Amino acid sequence: MPRATASSRRASASQLAPPVARGPSAAPLLPQPLIERLLAVAMERGGDFAEVYVERTLTTAVMLEESRIKSAQTGLIQGVGVRVISGPKVGYAYSDDWDEPALLRAASTAAMIAQGGGSERSFPVHRAAVPSHYRVATPLMDVDVALKTGLLSRADKAARAFDARVKQVNASYVDQTRRIAVANTEGRYTEDTQDLCRMAVQVVAQGKNGEQRTGMFGGGGRVSFTHWDTFPPESVAREAARQAVATLGAVDCAAGPQTVVLAPGWSGILLHEAVGHGLEADFIRKGTSLFAGKLGQKVASDLVTVIDDGTVSSGRGSINIDDEGNPGERKVLIENGVLKNYLYDGLNAKLMGQRTTGSGRRESFKHLPLPRMTNTFLAPGDHAPEDILKEVKRGLYCATFGGGQVDITNGNFVFEVSEAYQIEDGKLGRPVKNAMLIGVGPEALKNVSRVGTDPMPDPGMGVCMKDGQMLPVGVGLPTLRIDNVTVGGTKVA
Repeated sequence: MPRATASSRRASASQLAPPVARGPSAAPLLPQPLIERLLAVAMERGGDFAEVYVERTLTTAVMLEESRIKSAQTGLIQGVGVRVISGPKVGYAYSDDWDEPALLRAASTAAMIAQGGGSERSFPVHRAAVPSHYRVATPLMDVDVALKTGLLSRADKAARAFDARVKQVNASYVDQTRRIAVANTEGRYTEDTQDLCRMAVQVVAQGKNGEQRTGMFGGGGRVSFTHWDTFPPESVAREAARQAVATLGAVDCAAGPQTVVLAPGWSGILLHEAVGHGLEADFIRKGTSLFAGKLGQKVASDLVTVIDDGTVSSGRGSINIDDEGNPGERKVLIENGVLKNYLYDGLNAKLMGQRTTGSGRRESFKHLPLPRMTNTFLAPGDHAPEDILKEVKRGLYCATFGGGQVDITNGNFVFEVSEAYQIEDGKLGRPVKNAMLIGVGPEALKNVSRVGTDPMPDPGMGVCMKDGQMLPVGVGLPTLRIDNVTVGGTKVA
């Protein structure tokens, strides 16, 4: 039955299409004549542009608790979304019923947004070449579930063997094989197969006085299952256990302005949140971002160059094509402190007179594409990491970040630091607890005073939420020093 909202119209049902083959010679997800007919129906009332998005995703999820596999599930989602754009207006409909009448109803429903009195036309599409930034010889969906559950059992044993103070271990493994096809009225047709996996281990350690501390680590990417031969679950588990044990006996964090040094790698999540979202074109077009209207202006220290790169080999956020069928790109957003570019999807690029940057991404066929990040990182600098630490007489070393939140309208951010240490006379001191970083994104960028020579991507843990849509992303950072950061803590500095 068709369903409608103020900004989109949707049709859904419950029938599933038959399984399809995989590979360059695989049968298309939908026959090309049917795709072309859907485009014609979508444009029958007028409109400037129409698009058909087809998806089939197989997912496996395994959970371990109390040294036992608590669940192991495999699921399939598949469907077709049809989008029609008429000026700034967007009509969207989707169906998980692959029968032709249901798909035509979805296309007709999406067309209702345009009332220009269109005429009967045809929209032939032609397959375009797609780059290859990830190659998975054996699809993850073809790997036996027993091998996946085995990873978690190995992780559990390794974490518990690390230290007698480890009292609790939870672990998860999730993978998916996602096949998509995108066609539009500009004649472009592209397909991609995207394998993705992620393992995470959470460890709780308990000290003599009953104090409990938590450590978490994980990783993955657009990689084959053989990735776990070189990034074994034992190493993941031991790192999670190390974090938990290392922070036992942590002292209260001092509050107030401090010099902060960020560890390389996962600390890039601060850059992603505090800066990256403010550079997405929907926020720029609406004027709600602090970075709106500042192209060509100085927004950060000369040492800061921010890059979003969807072409990183096997990266968690990498894309051969975005969810509008455009090739993934490497974009320099801030160069030597100067704002150079924004992240554009097709709709916002057109409305702003720009070109898409291959940044149109969506969670599934049920969702509209939005401008989103892929792998976002800070370019390396010229300072040796050990020298960056030696120069700090007193400050805070942030080894691992937890959750955080950002208000893009004013750039205010708050981040929890899950593993942090005092810096005293250029050396790491005692671990601290309850540390928070508080500030304004652009101001923090202007206070960057040292950038290390040790660029490091995160191990493949990133998940980004925007407008209710969850997507995999990558982050990265070299060792970084930021001066005059407000640190939230439980005692006065």
